[in-house]
Amino acid sequence: MSLAPRKRRTERQDSPSGLPQTVRAYSGLEEEKKRSPRPVPPDSSIRSEYFFSWSTGLVLTVLAFIIRFWRIGHPSQVVFDEVHFGSFASHYIRREYYFDVHPPLAKMLNGLAAWVVGFNGDFGFEQIGDDYISHNVPYVGMRSFCAIMGSITVPIVFGIMRESGYPVGIALLSAALVAFDNGHITQTRLILLDAALVLFMALSLFSYVKFHQYRYQEFTNWWWFWLLSTGGWLACTLGCKMVGLFTFLSVGAAVIWDLWEILDIKRGHSMSYVWRHFFYRVVGLILVPFLIYLSFFWIHFKVLKYSGPGDSFMSPAFQETLAGNELLLNAQEIRYFDTVTIKHKDTKQFLHSHADHYPLRYEDGRISSQGQQVTCYPHNDTNNHWQILPTKEIPESGRGRVVRHNDVIQLRHIVTDTILLTHDVASPLMPTNQEFTTIAPDDEERKNDTMFQVVITDAHEGEPWRSLSGHFKLVHVPTKVVLWTHPKALPDWAYGQQEVNGNKNQQDRTTSWFVEDIIADGTGNDFKNRTTHVEPKKTKKVAFIKKFFELQILMLQHNAGLTSSHPYASTPVEWPFCLSGISFWTDSETNQQIYMIGNLLGWWTCAISLSVFVGIVTADMLARRRGLDPIEDAIRNRLYRNTGFFLGAWAFHYFPFYLMQRQRFLHHYLPAHLASALVAGSVLNFILVEVVNYPISYPGPKTRLRPAVRAKLGKTGWGVVIGLLVLVVGMFLWLAPLTYALTLTGEQVNRRKLLSSWTLHFEAKKNH
Repeated sequence: MSLAPRKRRTERQDSPSGLPQTVRAYSGLEEEKKRSPRPVPPDSSIRSEYFFSWSTGLVLTVLAFIIRFWRIGHPSQVVFDEVHFGSFASHYIRREYYFDVHPPLAKMLNGLAAWVVGFNGDFGFEQIGDDYISHNVPYVGMRSFCAIMGSITVPIVFGIMRESGYPVGIALLSAALVAFDNGHITQTRLILLDAALVLFMALSLFSYVKFHQYRYQEFTNWWWFWLLSTGGWLACTLGCKMVGLFTFLSVGAAVIWDLWEILDIKRGHSMSYVWRHFFYRVVGLILVPFLIYLSFFWIHFKVLKYSGPGDSFMSPAFQETLAGNELLLNAQEIRYFDTVTIKHKDTKQFLHSHADHYPLRYEDGRISSQGQQVTCYPHNDTNNHWQILPTKEIPESGRGRVVRHNDVIQLRHIVTDTILLTHDVASPLMPTNQEFTTIAPDDEERKNDTMFQVVITDAHEGEPWRSLSGHFKLVHVPTKVVLWTHPKALPDWAYGQQEVNGNKNQQDRTTSWFVEDIIADGTGNDFKNRTTHVEPKKTKKVAFIKKFFELQILMLQHNAGLTSSHPYASTPVEWPFCLSGISFWTDSETNQQIYMIGNLLGWWTCAISLSVFVGIVTADMLARRRGLDPIEDAIRNRLYRNTGFFLGAWAFHYFPFYLMQRQRFLHHYLPAHLASALVAGSVLNFILVEVVNYPISYPGPKTRLRPAVRAKLGKTGWGVVIGLLVLVVGMFLWLAPLTYALTLTGEQVNRRKLLSSWTLHFEAKKNH
């Protein structure tokens, strides 16, 4: 469209595209209507518009439910990440503790849905392809709960556009881009987390749009309701996945902009007024969401009170709060002269030694000490047995023989009768770290190099060292390096075992070990014969907030650690254009597959719209620098604020993935795609109509009422919208066999491989 200056539109006239606008003033309305908490429809035409809007939204919602529920029972097997999230539901029902990198809300909702439909938790969801029907799993009910959330998202998108003032046709297009998207459908009709995540993200944006409508009725009940509603849905979004933080950033950026506007002295507000706005937003959008977020974990810990597969990820103190935990049942105090096996906390390998020695010279030319090899070994054998020796006088019996926090000890390797030692010699694989070896017990000259301090994690002075529960670091007294191992294997001369060396970074979280078993006490007897009666141990109590922060740190650490390769992982640059998808499930007998891919036309429309909006804003800014004014102030204000808010939501949900080193998949783009669908509708509205409904915000006591405007699509506009809808629905139907796992021949699969980068199964061989 032309960027030439145009006169301000102050009365009824046509838009530059020739599409009619309906303009009506508020004059003649009585005072109470002017100050009504909701805008008053001036005439029957607007009432009919409301009826048409509600009818369209209802039809769209019904279609969304039909699309997501059709063939929801097929396949009757575990699909893709149902392996993980289905099993988490079973853990909630059995109340067994598990560990996952995501917050618990969506998984708790899945567990609640499973309990409601009668799932007893006995099915393990162990691998893709496991049969549901033969194990009597009510999987259709569990999937249906996610499909309901995915279906509700569609009218929420429609509502966001309508509450932002866009015509029914524009709101219909944005909602249809989500409703008929194959990627959203695939991801929201299975037992996964994204249905809840995307729904709560959409509700957060909707609530903030509604809150912004009440900016002239500040501090009223409705203002508070939508502020707290925004904060509540933000907490729910974050409670599903850590990427919910991006929704916080999206709304937070808009809040900062609003506060910046309020701070403007030209508005005549006092600083106390500004601080009041700031404080209330902190309460509604930070404090309240934080308390809600805390409540998800409080429920999570209350439900999962029994020992489960997630125990080993947690600290010993945390594990001892779980009924039936091995630490409670079998943890024993360690005494001097006990023979034990020591295991690395992260790699789960035993501290090991054998009679072989390090080679004189390594491959890089460095020379070793030629001492006895000390390694880590995954299997339990006698070469893993170490005896704990005192370095001070101890009594012959009693509590004085218990090893305690910060005690200095020696470790004797039983089979070779040598003492563990580290010294200032480079380790085989890491020249910066110290070599570990052993020496003869009678080598008095090097005795000082065999001294190690036992530093028990989170222990108080004098706390006993226990097997299983006593995670510890072994600190070398002379050099202060810490006993450490890492997954890289040594060469053949060490039988490919794992290297052990001295780590100079005592704060490294991977330097923790634990005593897995006590083999014998100092007399050679079974250690269980030390006492004649062991009192049953009760679960311990740990402050909720301490457990909460421990789990948050572990979630972040393990989330960042998901760096292994995956055949269907992709990079963010591929996502807006659907360059690759994810194979969820295949059946070679029927040539059926579920391939998660977006609606290609819909995603490309959104990607083009993002570029067009950036182009419009750039052209407008350049024109204004040259004294031109191509866009009217009111239109520019709405374009920058509303479409800019949607663009910000897209950017915050998209660009941070470029900074992540973890595995990334196409489904990570779904929240950003929803935001891009909002941008697409807004940009199309600017091209076809330019204006939006006015007023959208509710008037306050000092609001100066101006002419009301209703943005309507003409025949040309509706023609464009319907044409786009036909293309989007057509593409959805064309890709539907990949979404619903319909049988296709090899040639039919080839025709649906719209991009060569798609990795579909059962393709027919091409004859050249």
